[in-house]
Amino acid sequence: MSYNMTNVLGILFANSHDELLPELSSNRTMASIPFGGRFRLIDFQLSGMVNSGMTTVGVITKSNYQSLLDHIGSARHWDLARSDGGLTILPPYGRVDSGLYTGKLEALMGALGYIKKVPCEYVVVSDCNLVINVDYSKLIETHIGSGADITCVVASGKFTDKETANSVTFEVDETGRIRETVINRARAGEYKMGLNIFIIKKQLLIDLICDLIPRGKYNFDRDVLQAMTDKLNIRAYEYTGYYSRISSLESYYDASMELLDPEKLGKLILKKRPVYTKVRDDAPSKYGLSSSVSNSMVADGCVIDGVVENSILFRGVRVSKGAVVKNCILMQDTVIGKSTEVSNIITDKNVNIGDELCISSAKGSPLYIAKKRTL
Repeated sequence: MSYNMTNVLGILFANSHDELLPELSSNRTMASIPFGGRFRLIDFQLSGMVNSGMTTVGVITKSNYQSLLDHIGSARHWDLARSDGGLTILPPYGRVDSGLYTGKLEALMGALGYIKKVPCEYVVVSDCNLVINVDYSKLIETHIGSGADITCVVASGKFTDKETANSVTFEVDETGRIRETVINRARAGEYKMGLNIFIIKKQLLIDLICDLIPRGKYNFDRDVLQAMTDKLNIRAYEYTGYYSRISSLESYYDASMELLDPEKLGKLILKKRPVYTKVRDDAPSKYGLSSSVSNSMVADGCVIDGVVENSILFRGVRVSKGAVVKNCILMQDTVIGKSTEVSNIITDKNVNIGDELCISSAKGSPLYIAKKRTL
């Protein structure tokens, strides 16, 4: 018999890893970064939880979360506008004695009242810098069946120095138990990399918070996963599905461009587990007689009179007559002027690029144009 997922609380960290992508997170959280033409990064985790049967989710924020609030709204698009459970935003300073947190444990301490109040048995804790479609019911069943105190979701693969420098890697024995935790050490090779998704019993999480915070320990990776390897039964769950981890502007660009591959897109956007997002009522996109579009993802509300190749266009983008767009990510309401050529660039929302310009960047090093800029 499958586990009742309404007994599982989801906790999402909206601001984790903001520092890795300062270009896109200077005025928003990592969770609210636009992705894939119509989504925000938080949509993937929220949708995975809802599709798995979870009905209660708390989102811990730290700063710059106005765009996140605008996107989530009442949470009705994820069926989380509920009087019992639903989605709750957990901002800093939620308690008299709390402030801006310095680590996940301290952030969870600020949300301790909420965690205690929710009638659940298990907690799923996750960051929002993953493009992934997880079936959390399988994770919970595996966690319960293994008898683990904490289950860490990992991905096996060959990783570069740059990837491991901003991540946690694990050494796992033949039974699946984690024996060593290595944090933010640049070391190329084949490893089991943590995806920053953890499953833990609620009472154990409460006990750890109340025990470690008074002793000045705030870091979940260092003070729990690394320091308590021998004391707790910490196990790895190997995730074998599609995922992309956003840790830089380049990785954001690469993860976005992977969606132009129908095979990879089909592994992320599943019929049985759709990805939900805020609905914006736009007219269908319009294509002029002189337009040409190939291998691109075009959202609603676009007007295209030029050439678009290998690009992702968000809602409301305008490509004027004679313009050429190649290998670009153009966010909401970007305008490309007449006879302008752009390639390998990322524009934020409401960017206006004038007529008869040529803007290009080297392959693998996309140029970013900030929100509301006019060129």
